[in-house]
Amino acid sequence: MLDLSYKTPEPKVIAGAKHDWELVIGMEVHAQVSSNAKLFSGASTGFGAEPNSHVAFVDAAMPGMLPVINEFCVAQAVRTGLGLKAAINLRSAFDRKNYFYPDLPQGYQISQLYHPIVGEGEILVDMGPGVARKVRIERIHLEQDAGKSIHDMDPNMSFVDLNRTGVALMEIVSRPDIRGPEEAAAYVVKLRQILRYLGTCDGNMQNGNLRADVNVSVCRPGQYEKYQETQDFSHLGTRCELKNMNSMRFIQAAIDYEARRQIAILEDGGKVVQETRLYDPDKNETRSMRSKEEAHDYRYFPCPDLLPLEIEQGWVDDIAATMPELPDGKKHRFVTDLGLSEYDASVLTAEVENADYFEAVVAACEDGKLAANWVINELFGRLKKDGAEIGDSPVSPVQLGGIIRLIKSGDISGKIAKDLFEIVYTEGGDPAEIVDARGMKQVTDLGAIEKAVDEIIAANPAQVEKAKANPKLAGWFVGQVMKASGGKANPAAVNELVAKKLGL
Repeated sequence: MLDLSYKTPEPKVIAGAKHDWELVIGMEVHAQVSSNAKLFSGASTGFGAEPNSHVAFVDAAMPGMLPVINEFCVAQAVRTGLGLKAAINLRSAFDRKNYFYPDLPQGYQISQLYHPIVGEGEILVDMGPGVARKVRIERIHLEQDAGKSIHDMDPNMSFVDLNRTGVALMEIVSRPDIRGPEEAAAYVVKLRQILRYLGTCDGNMQNGNLRADVNVSVCRPGQYEKYQETQDFSHLGTRCELKNMNSMRFIQAAIDYEARRQIAILEDGGKVVQETRLYDPDKNETRSMRSKEEAHDYRYFPCPDLLPLEIEQGWVDDIAATMPELPDGKKHRFVTDLGLSEYDASVLTAEVENADYFEAVVAACEDGKLAANWVINELFGRLKKDGAEIGDSPVSPVQLGGIIRLIKSGDISGKIAKDLFEIVYTEGGDPAEIVDARGMKQVTDLGAIEKAVDEIIAANPAQVEKAKANPKLAGWFVGQVMKASGGKANPAAVNELVAKKLGL
């Protein structure tokens, strides 16, 4: 959003057989901290290595091995909190969350339940021009990831890969402020965008580096407003958690299915059971995974191997001083300083790499609007056609800026520029040198253009009469002159001369 004035979107309403129902959604997003080493060991966090090759003794729970906190991971969590306008707790502590699973060698997970490192913050989720949802962040806590169980390599055995064990995660917990499937997906998109700008998580959902647990409940209209007034959860319905969602499309489909499932139960006189469920995209349905555990089921207690974590305000201030410009601020600057539309600014700031590329083009050509047009329409369009990302672009920002400078100087027309772009894209080279070497410069000699216009008009008297009767047909003459000049004639000069000669 460009300012603090925005309209809150209406909640998603689902019509049941008997009543209308509204959705209430909260998110728990697990974001893998961008760090070369794990949270409590020096083992690598590199993805795709041979199974069990990135496992330190403490990750494997060898006797006598003690965890040692990775300061960089703590700094990344603080950085994330600052990016979400959240309170940073100078004193936090780690707890043991006890449960048994084959890929958790210790038999417990080191997490932060009672004293997280980051407190309350917020995210403004854009839902369209002038429309946004403010989602409150309840907390961010650090914890270690578990390993990975593999069940499809052998019909009789399961395998365990401990490479992920101990990798640092930030669990970012929202309040139940999200009111529809589209908002839930947009929230994850915005959170991912901010994390990538901050450099605290790469947001790679395919590798499991960003995954969401989605808490879904339904209530009758008016109940959510009572919750907002009192913060009393009894006004809301019983929630079910959809576990490990890693696709925006699946998040929306799963929420929609789960909401309708709960509505059917309630309208049939039943009660929704609080539980953890999994989404099956092939069947487009959710199924029960386990009953929802409460904190006491995990027997949380302070981790005896780690002292409370105490950080200084000066250290936090030093991190704050290195914060990059975040998406909302960059978008605002693109609109106010460069004159872009809000839509174009949103497209260009969606990914930090796109924004960086665009700004480099602007620096090379000193024209924000033309740069936006060429980056979005020509470059992004061609990259999409080739299935490539901005980092794979064969056209550098300096080259694209050079093409735009040639347009601004009048050396080439827009049509010639597109031909030049194609040459640079496929063959490379300096745009100015290519224009000179291939004779692509625009014809601006009014005498030469006038001669061509006269010849076309003289050769087509019938078309002249038609154009005088219907001025829109003058475009035919412009096209013929441009064709005769090989597309090199200055289009503005041709239009002006044609109109003058035809008396339009």
